[in-house]
Amino acid sequence: MRSTSVNIETEPGADQASRVAILLTTYNGEKYLQQQLDSIAGQTYRNWTLYASDDGSTDSTLDILARFQNQHGANQVHLFAGPRKGFAQNFLSLIRNPDIRADYFAFCDQDDIWFADKLRRAVIRLDVLPDATSAAVYCSRTRLIDEVGDFIGYSPCFKRPPSFRNALVQSLAGANTMLLNQSARSLLAKIPVTAPVVSHDWLCYLLVSGSGGDVVYDAEPTLDYRQHGGNLIGSNSSWCDRLVRVRRMLSGTFRQWNQDNLMTLRYCVDSLDEPSRYAIAQFERARQTSLPKRFFLLRKAGVYRQTAFGTAGLIIAACIGRL
Repeated sequence: MRSTSVNIETEPGADQASRVAILLTTYNGEKYLQQQLDSIAGQTYRNWTLYASDDGSTDSTLDILARFQNQHGANQVHLFAGPRKGFAQNFLSLIRNPDIRADYFAFCDQDDIWFADKLRRAVIRLDVLPDATSAAVYCSRTRLIDEVGDFIGYSPCFKRPPSFRNALVQSLAGANTMLLNQSARSLLAKIPVTAPVVSHDWLCYLLVSGSGGDVVYDAEPTLDYRQHGGNLIGSNSSWCDRLVRVRRMLSGTFRQWNQDNLMTLRYCVDSLDEPSRYAIAQFERARQTSLPKRFFLLRKAGVYRQTAFGTAGLIIAACIGRL
């Protein structure tokens, strides 16, 4: 696993040979979708194809997508009907689609604004990895904007290294920042539609890190992440967000998420390396045993969160049986 800050001014230029499939999901996104599409069209990395899956929009979203397809051609913009089973399953339906072929795959939300160098920055970091056959995912921080596009802050900058031991109890970055290679895509595609997927970004972090692949974390933001009432996932950057996470922990939501993740990982246990399987075994035992032994097993599992506040929350969850 790798954590890196990227200075694209000093990196060799990407030769644009790697094909990128942009996986966009939409649902009643007419308010912000055009800005996102414009930011895709403005990418300095030009070797991309857009695959948009709409989950039954009743506004003008489909018209906006159709106009974009007319502008760029049906070979560069492909439109699909989504499964209507939530945003995670919509994204995964694109991941599982055998007709979508590329070297890299980028998740895309309907209401963000990509920086012009987003794809180039990510492709450069994955292109230079020594083992192209190993699963790999690039992810980054985000710049936060409000409904009208005004700057309001940044997502947290995580300092601890990415790893499966972190992934067991925390997602590292939003899927909207992620670029994954074909091996990582294959891991995700193994997950059946019946699996209880909490979120596709967390699942990607779990599978890539758990298989011994590369997780490249970029401390530089690569997009504007819009915060508004319709957001399905928040930024996790403010004290209000932290209090929401505490409430989820106390209510048992965090425990249910962990249970769902562990159940989903069983579908691809053969793809996980031995240290990851060991961590899972110790973590599962810790969730089921008495309090005194719980901390001993958590220590053996080696799980950790990225911040002191998150670690404190993990300890509290262990104390009250909410792991």
